[in-house]
Amino acid sequence: MKRFLTTAALATLMSTNAMAENIGVSMALFDDNFLTVLRNGIDEMANEMDGVDVQIEDAQNDVAKQLDQINNFVASGVDAIIVNPVDTSATAAMTAAAEAAGVPLVYVNRQPINLDNLPDNQAFVGSNEIESGTLEAFQICQNLRAAGKTDGARAYLMMGQLSNQAAIQRSKDVHDVIGMDMCKFITLIDEQTANWSRNEAQDLMTNWLSTGEPFDAVFANNDEMAIGAIQAMKASGIDMADVEVGGVDATQDALASMQAGDLDVTVFQNAAGQGSGALNAALSLAKGEDVARSIFIPFELVTPATIGGYLAKN
Repeated sequence: MKRFLTTAALATLMSTNAMAENIGVSMALFDDNFLTVLRNGIDEMANEMDGVDVQIEDAQNDVAKQLDQINNFVASGVDAIIVNPVDTSATAAMTAAAEAAGVPLVYVNRQPINLDNLPDNQAFVGSNEIESGTLEAFQICQNLRAAGKTDGARAYLMMGQLSNQAAIQRSKDVHDVIGMDMCKFITLIDEQTANWSRNEAQDLMTNWLSTGEPFDAVFANNDEMAIGAIQAMKASGIDMADVEVGGVDATQDALASMQAGDLDVTVFQNAAGQGSGALNAALSLAKGEDVARSIFIPFELVTPATIGGYLAKN
């Protein structure tokens, strides 16, 4: 009898271990407010699940370092990999490394350039970037119209990393919106990258201000750059009531800026939802289950009128 119990207990232990899932996660950058929320979403969901362990690494915005992390995950025998890519134009090599090893891979937040060619055990979880820049730009257009500036408004565009799909698409969204009949009164004075960075955006805005060009709006591909632009304008004594500023992500810092009357528009991107969605997809793929190639979580427009519903989110 005693021997039977010992064997049964061993079988139970082996079954429990077999059910455990180890997921490797490579994040583009830990030092980013939005990506921190996304990373925490993955970690918190894993902590609430039995038998799920996640190992989260910081690629520090280094493509080579990120590929090394993926190769290390493969070598360590993880059941699946989640990647928030540093450079969305470099994802083909990451896909190839995981595919060769037969390890499922899920891209999160930043759409891989090879999305249409992903193998069956790979997927993308994020949001449709056509919505993000479009929602931001169209709301700024409406705000400028309401301010009576249809006789001609001038604006700047701050772009994210030029190798990043989100930056490319969000910038295109702005161009598409100001090409619409009702928004053609807006002219872009200049557009440059500030690499998603608050500090770089502050420097860029300071340079633009030094030209003395009059302007009415700043479109930014993300909130960090919008906040950097606002800091530069306020340091120059500009009344933020006279300038429309928009970003994307609805981070806590951005919402605080909106409550202060500085930021006019942002777009909620569900960081925690993307993180938990990526983990769910990775676990499903690890079990051999079918997962849609693209899983989109909708963007949502945030303005001072609707901010209340977002203060406890990102």
